[in-house]
Amino acid sequence: MPPRPVLRTLTVSAATALAVGLTALPALAHVTVSSPGAVPGGYGVLTFRVPTESDAAATTGLKVRLPADQPLSAVRVKPKAGWTATITRAELATPVTVHGEQVTDAPSVVEWKAVPGTAGIRPDEFEEFELSVGPLPEASSMTFKAIQTYSDDTVVSWIDEAAPGATEEPEHPAPILALGPAENLAAYDSDLTLYSDAGPGQGQVTGAYAVGGAGLLAGLAGGDAFAGTTVVITVTGHGLKDTAT
Repeated sequence: MPPRPVLRTLTVSAATALAVGLTALPALAHVTVSSPGAVPGGYGVLTFRVPTESDAAATTGLKVRLPADQPLSAVRVKPKAGWTATITRAELATPVTVHGEQVTDAPSVVEWKAVPGTAGIRPDEFEEFELSVGPLPEASSMTFKAIQTYSDDTVVSWIDEAAPGATEEPEHPAPILALGPAENLAAYDSDLTLYSDAGPGQGQVTGAYAVGGAGLLAGLAGGDAFAGTTVVITVTGHGLKDTAT
């Protein structure tokens, strides 16, 4: 057995190494996005994981801006009990061709809000919000901008991007989705299906159509709802009900 002074030195060294290891771990309380198996040209389900960082307030809103330079022609929301979802469309600066057809506008922002009277995402909890999207762009990654709103009106903007060559993560990093090799596309299911597995009264999806980038930026910054035609689709266990306003 080493003498007592040596033991004391070993204990301090181990504690120091543990502290260094812990500080090197990535933060776990960020808004993140994932889609296992996602590849360029395919379709996939994006999962946005949202933890509540506050000790006293609940998360009551999430607004996600889809990459304007990587438009997704098809975006569908999986209904979530206790939350409403709004999809906003915007005109594209440059039309794109999808499956042989020209697309001039595409979904630009998806916003989820906790239904009044519900708990939202309470402290020490997290939730996941899902989108079925495609076709995915011919790129190695996609960067999303997310705005998280709390019940005490605090707003956290997950929009920071690391500078080229940076070794440290930004304080509020934007969610980044890595796309796999395009040759894996053959093993990918490109069949988009509208989620409708919520029980009666468990989900509401709203599609809001807006024109122009100015309204998009204002809304992302926490402004009022987008102007335009709104189609409310109430998802029940028996089908869909559309109401145009």
